[in-house]
Amino acid sequence: MGKENSGKAGLESIRAIALDVDGVLTDGGVWWGPGGEEWKRFCFADIMAVSLARRAGMHLALISGEDSPLVDRYAEKMHIRHVVKGCRDKADALRNFAAQAHIELAQICYMGDDVNDLPAMRISGFSAAPASAARDVLLQADFVAKHPGGNGAVRELVEALLLARRLQPQEVFSRP
Repeated sequence: MGKENSGKAGLESIRAIALDVDGVLTDGGVWWGPGGEEWKRFCFADIMAVSLARRAGMHLALISGEDSPLVDRYAEKMHIRHVVKGCRDKADALRNFAAQAHIELAQICYMGDDVNDLPAMRISGFSAAPASAARDVLLQADFVAKHPGGNGAVRELVEALLLARRLQPQEVFSRP
């Protein structure tokens, strides 16, 4: 399969971040309450990271294979407008995000954790994975966080992106 994105981008050229949800923003676990309701845990370090990325002017997207109302709740809380749930073709979803945000695939960092994320990782300008990702994903990723999904991996990625732009998190946090 040929690369749609001819060369990997440097971190400083990244203008958008697309994230898988389960296994990246969460630890990949799910709890069901007695009434069948679904619960997931989100890490505050990763929540802050998404906020910092938004404040730094980055476009954000959530691309999830699951069709959970919790994804909508997270997106609403974090002011993320581009959300794809129940996604079977994450590369196509990434192309649509790029078109809607009016940016090139080469300017998007995609972070995923499992084999269904590989097509999107391959066409993104920069790919990332949490430490807990599947082996094939770890081998494909341009950046592998030291932390597992749902436990600060997104924070590591965002801090690396900010650093590449010569921005400090505290500077970005003080922006409106």
